[in-house]
Amino acid sequence: MSILGKNYPAIDLNGARVLITGAGRGIGQCTAELFISKGAEVAIADVDTTAAQTTAAALGAKAFALDVRNREQWDRVVADFGRIDILVNNAGVMPAGAFLDEPDAVGHTTIDVNVWGLIHGMRAVAPAMVERGQGHIVNVASLAGKIPIPGLAVYNASKFAAVGLSAATRLEFAPYGVSVSTIMPSAVRTRLSSGLALGAGMPTVEPEDVAAAVVQTVRTRKAEVAVPNYLGPIDALFAATPEPAIRLVRRLINGDRALHPSDESTRAKYEAQIRAIATDDRD
Repeated sequence: MSILGKNYPAIDLNGARVLITGAGRGIGQCTAELFISKGAEVAIADVDTTAAQTTAAALGAKAFALDVRNREQWDRVVADFGRIDILVNNAGVMPAGAFLDEPDAVGHTTIDVNVWGLIHGMRAVAPAMVERGQGHIVNVASLAGKIPIPGLAVYNASKFAAVGLSAATRLEFAPYGVSVSTIMPSAVRTRLSSGLALGAGMPTVEPEDVAAAVVQTVRTRKAEVAVPNYLGPIDALFAATPEPAIRLVRRLINGDRALHPSDESTRAKYEAQIRAIATDDRD
């Protein structure tokens, strides 16, 4: 099989079975809506059971409680839902703030959700895809997996890991007809960015834009997709640009805004939710 996005067995969205994590709201919910509009059968998986059930009921989908950090829960969801043609690893967390101020538990949670969540998901789903000789996996990462952002150090680390993990597994799975695509959005107007200043020089997109990119990869099987698309070569641009120039650009677009929330109250609520997850064993 080609690793260039061609010659993978085609997947007809009409009747395809799709499992989406973090689908109770935001990007995951929009992605579920779009897949369903194409005739797919969708499983809404989320650690927030209420959100999963509410979204699933509204869309006519199936709801599953899933903490992506827990491999046993993954196995139960896969067993209950059955054949999976497309896996969208979308669940993620994004704590913001100074690296030295971040509690260890929050850092562990970031890595566990954003990296181990992908690992568990692929190991739970990919074997059956490999056996059938067909399947597609989409890992929703971030452009923060290509460029560093002050105030998002551990999040950066998790997304760099997600990009590398996706690239390596793509090479491993390609000979078996299974494709892996990485979606790398810029700032997205979702709960993860709540309380942070968006726009004003920072490319900002809507969750619907990311959902459209996810669904499109089923046809293109592209290895990496930036959202917006024109930011695809940004890492090469950064590598070729002298550091003083990069620092100037960062100053002009308020590049350290993740260190200084524009709405501290709103941001504090989201950060508290991450801390609650970090202290919840969920075994």
